[in-house]
Amino acid sequence: MAEPEQVVREFCAAWSDLDRDHLMAFFAPDAVYHNMPVDPVVGTDAIRAFVESFTASVDHVSFEILHSAAAGPVVLTERVDTFVAGDRSIGLPVMGTFEVHDGKITAWRDYFDMAQAMTAVGMG
Repeated sequence: MAEPEQVVREFCAAWSDLDRDHLMAFFAPDAVYHNMPVDPVVGTDAIRAFVESFTASVDHVSFEILHSAAAGPVVLTERVDTFVAGDRSIGLPVMGTFEVHDGKITAWRDYFDMAQAMTAVGMG
């Protein structure tokens, strides 16, 4: 079984394909995804719906890990998440916390500037 940090690195790399089925395979069924400025979503169905809503208007997404640290099941990532829509590209600085158990993400919390994120997905 992959170590938690490897699971998170593979998950972040998988965003470049925008294959929602592949992304959802990283999560435990009862996982919690919490973008700190908004309410958390629980379970893979709710996470999928959230991911689909914020990727619907983009052509490409990439998560670049600048730094990571792991202690047991907890992995911290400092990232730049880049969203490309047509000829527009916006990089969003993000600090993320992942909890990984038995090779699956059980919790994912991201901290970022909401105004900048809304611009990234074409809503600002």
